Amino acid sequence: METRELICINCPMGCPLTVTIDGENITVAGNTCPRGADYGKKEVTDPRRTVTSSVYVDGGKAVKVPVKTASDIPKEKIFDIMDVIRKTKAKAPVFIGDIIVADICGTGVNLVATKDVERV
Repeated sequence: METRELICINCPMGCPLTVTIDGENITVAGNTCPRGADYGKKEVTDPRRTVTSSVYVDGGKAVKVPVKTASDIPKEKIFDIMDVIRKTKAKAPVFIGDIIVADICGTGVNLVATKDVERV
């Protein structure tokens, strides 16, 4: 049996969670809502995160455009994804929701723009 202490990051409450792993049985204590239990189970079996950053824009009124992964990606891929983001340049105009990098790092998740950037 293994026990892990976590802080839930689903909302600002930041509930302290105690996750107990006993073979295939995972129990979560300390959560004040069902989302906390889901987070605790997911965090010990398949931790995922949304990555937010910015990408340089060629020919835009802004130098960079904010971007994020369209959904959660495996936590262990964060540094690989950031390497791709650092090397990526978008061409103006860029619109909210535009795919900047499709299937980033083979995750099946797109990197999308979160703001419009007009052409100069």
